[in-house]
Amino acid sequence: MKLHLLTLVASSFLIPALSVFAADTGSIVGKITLSGKAPEAKKRSADADPHCKAAHPGGVPIRNYIVAADGGMANVFVYVKDGLAGKKFPAPTTSVTLNQEGCLYNPMVLGIQVGQTLIIQNSDDTLHNVHSMSQKNREFNISQSQKGMTSKQQFAKPEVFVKFKCDVHDWMTSYAGVLDHPFFAVTKEDGSFTISGLPPGDYTIEAKHPKAGEQTVKVKVAAGEVKADFKPFVVKP
Repeated sequence: MKLHLLTLVASSFLIPALSVFAADTGSIVGKITLSGKAPEAKKRSADADPHCKAAHPGGVPIRNYIVAADGGMANVFVYVKDGLAGKKFPAPTTSVTLNQEGCLYNPMVLGIQVGQTLIIQNSDDTLHNVHSMSQKNREFNISQSQKGMTSKQQFAKPEVFVKFKCDVHDWMTSYAGVLDHPFFAVTKEDGSFTISGLPPGDYTIEAKHPKAGEQTVKVKVAAGEVKADFKPFVVKP
């Protein structure tokens, strides 16, 4: 009876403590936009590969900029660049997938933690490969000749960005933001993003796009929600 009573008393103190901790964390929200009109997507011939040609009979559109009608820009990696010194965060047990589908990488930009598993998957009935152009991590080059093939990789160090390219289809590129913490997001098609669960503090937030470059802002996070105001990006070659 005493054991049950002790467990009940301990639980009654533990639950409110967790609730207070959750209530103390904050979120960073915002929207990334592009100034002016996005350039038209160039097209690359896929005639050399029957599978890719069937998927893109008019040519593969190279959409470096995916921009909504109001200027909101997708595929921007937004993350905490500074402010977490001394804090450690375990790698998630969930995985992140980079898929080769329709002779394109999906997603174009992804976020992943150090030590988290990256699953590389071929959903096309043709030869693909994923060649990581890492500067700080071990480089790898994986060929997948058949539909349904998968491979697993991990990163040992933070690196923004790791570029992936396909040596078979040179229009295929993708980018990974590798961090040692979970506070990042990739903008949606409307350009919006949310980074949740941050402890109160002062942070430097960076927004980085594979083509348009990067910019940083400083924010002070408390309980609730704070907005990160980035200037509109401009088109770069």
